[in-house]
Amino acid sequence: MLLQIPDLLTAPQVAHARRLLADAPWQHGIQTAGRQAAVAKNNLQLPLGCEASQTISRAVVEAVERSALMLTATLPRRIYAPRVNRYGGDWPSYGEHVDNAVRFDPETGEQVRTDISCTVFLSDPDEYDGGELQVRDTFASHGIKLPAGHAVIYPGTSVHQVTAVTRGCRLACFFWIESLVRSAEQRRLLFDFDMALMHLRDTHGEDAHTVALSGTYHNLLRMWAGH
Repeated sequence: MLLQIPDLLTAPQVAHARRLLADAPWQHGIQTAGRQAAVAKNNLQLPLGCEASQTISRAVVEAVERSALMLTATLPRRIYAPRVNRYGGDWPSYGEHVDNAVRFDPETGEQVRTDISCTVFLSDPDEYDGGELQVRDTFASHGIKLPAGHAVIYPGTSVHQVTAVTRGCRLACFFWIESLVRSAEQRRLLFDFDMALMHLRDTHGEDAHTVALSGTYHNLLRMWAGH
């Protein structure tokens, strides 16, 4: 499921992140790429331990935990510590690749299965040319370029790339989520079910039918959730 999450970060949060990044200690992004992805990766990235990276990472995780849309779409079990990257100038792009299936998170010491990939945009579209996140699925390639503070999630199994930035600078935060529900198809069914339930509650309130359907949703989640 490819889904946009509007305003995951507020405008003040984005502005604060941008101030932190103005003098940040960027390094070559290849240091965190797998063998296949390293061939395609040509960007800059913040070291995980620097103050800017840690501050932005905390803000993003807290935003994920507050977002009802993000939570119902991803059903997170573990969140890989968010990182920040930069595209532009001599470091313009990241060619087609698939993310590693499992990543070790040095922040938590845990292995994280990369069920869902997420990008949070920290630059507005008019600040740079190119720099589209392109995600391929069975039927098409989707180009994504969102306002600062907005996020997009997509299956970790997807072939994707960031096209070359030809003007300006593209700043973004990226991370992965291990979901309680491993299957993308089951997550999509649960998401559609929950969104329909929200609409029914808004329309009819908590009547006997919505309570029964809510029970069915949670029983499905209980059946499909992994240990």
